[in-house]
Amino acid sequence: MYRVDSEVGRLHQVVLHRPGLELKRLTPANKDRLLFDDVLWVSRAQAEHDVLAQTLRDAGVTVHLFGDLLREVVEIRQAREFILGRIFDERIYGPLAVTALRECFDAMDSDTLTEHLIAGITKRELLDRIPEPRSIAVHVLDPDDFVLEPLPNHLYPRDTSTWIHSGVAIHSMRRPARMRETVHYQAIYRWHPLFAGTQFPVWSPGSDDGEATTEGGDILVLGGGAVLVGLSERTTPAGVERLARRLFAGGEVDRIVALRLPHRRAFMHLDTVMTMVDPETFTKYAGLS
Repeated sequence: MYRVDSEVGRLHQVVLHRPGLELKRLTPANKDRLLFDDVLWVSRAQAEHDVLAQTLRDAGVTVHLFGDLLREVVEIRQAREFILGRIFDERIYGPLAVTALRECFDAMDSDTLTEHLIAGITKRELLDRIPEPRSIAVHVLDPDDFVLEPLPNHLYPRDTSTWIHSGVAIHSMRRPARMRETVHYQAIYRWHPLFAGTQFPVWSPGSDDGEATTEGGDILVLGGGAVLVGLSERTTPAGVERLARRLFAGGEVDRIVALRLPHRRAFMHLDTVMTMVDPETFTKYAGLS
């Protein structure tokens, strides 16, 4: 069973995402839309990530790499169909492209599919695989425009799902650049062998929560049945209420403290301005009054 009772308890297992092609696709033109302040030195980011992962392993922590989890889950037919069905929606792509796109991705082997789900695919890359669909949505794209945009924010797994006591909250994300991340975690927690067949509550079901959004960076498990939640630019009051209703019904949480944060980038998430370092101590960003 998986369980998180405190931000400062002993860590046994963790999900990390190693930077990859999705970060190489950041450019000065798209970085703001994809929620990055600048483009990254990807090889250095990979090297630093590898040091972090090995440090955790040396401390006895089991490290699960998100890319491995996703690759393993798309080998399961139901999970693959779920992901592709949620991503290639005619409300996004129009009715003339979705079948061709879904069939193109479904024909990929698991490694290739995983890479494109995370790193996206350009029109040029798509047309190397299939004839151009008779679709206005595809036709108007330039060759190097993205048909499916990359997901560089998978670098931050904490935001997309949060373990709170014995269950997991799979979050409905606030920004369009991150919404597809939720679909991947919904499939992983439902079908991956690490979780399939294991009974645990799902405190927040993911994209079905719609605009009542919560993000994991705004949730701190304090211990003793208490949870601290930041009302930030990413986590809405309605999202907190929906999460609280499920947590209280589950009987493991009896107090939720909501802290209103300024809706500015410097205060993006609660964990960027407050960090719990022991059961009675936080560090605090000097700009938080």
